[in-house]
Amino acid sequence: MTALAPSAPSLRPRISGLTAEATFVGRSLRHSLRDGESLLMAILLPVMLMLLFTFVFGGAIDPSGGYVDYVVPGIILLCAGFGASSTAVYVAGDMKTGIIDRFRTMPLRASAVLTGHVVASLLRNLLATAVVIVVAVLVGFRPTAGPLEWVGAIAMVALYILAITYLFAAIGLAASSPEGANGYGFIILFVPYLSSAFVPVASMPTWLQWIAENQPVTPIIETIRGLLMGTPLGAEPWWAVGWCALILVVAFVWGSWLFRRKAGRR
Repeated sequence: MTALAPSAPSLRPRISGLTAEATFVGRSLRHSLRDGESLLMAILLPVMLMLLFTFVFGGAIDPSGGYVDYVVPGIILLCAGFGASSTAVYVAGDMKTGIIDRFRTMPLRASAVLTGHVVASLLRNLLATAVVIVVAVLVGFRPTAGPLEWVGAIAMVALYILAITYLFAAIGLAASSPEGANGYGFIILFVPYLSSAFVPVASMPTWLQWIAENQPVTPIIETIRGLLMGTPLGAEPWWAVGWCALILVVAFVWGSWLFRRKAGRR
């Protein structure tokens, strides 16, 4: 009798469509629900800053009492930054625990892991932003925007969250530990303070005005402020979208390269 040749092992089919992304989005959302402290702090810190600037510094900056209308757009971006920064910690934690080894044995796209973190962060931050806006209205924020302006402002906020979250995800990949990722991300959270978030750029020293006018956050804030409060927009929306697109592309390419490089060595 002739021996039968052993059959080649069949390869597992690659997960098609957006199944992998949906799975990792659900995984990240479940992690967020289990880590309620991070979500709570992402909401409480911007709210506390808004109350601090409105009731402690607001009277000195704007004695008329309208400072809350000026500061809320900047607080919204701070809220997005605080919430997105946790993505760097989550990604760095995945890289450190070794679960990426398991993911690499599965027939799925490597980008699905990052996409899950980013989409979950986007949903978390939109929820946190809504809470911040509600609190702002309770303390005197009175936007003049109509329905179309609100849609435009929300879209601008969502685009910024998407871009900054991909950047934090790449930072999480580049860091050697979750603690390091948290430290690197904390530096980025200072950028809104060097913008028109809290005071007009014209009130800053001359050398600082150039920095504030030529960094990404200022046109994004001015776009949101113009949509919600009716201030002149000019070319700010184009600069805002351009900056967000640039950050998104650079962060996506950098993060994909880091994921293939670092996960491939594990």
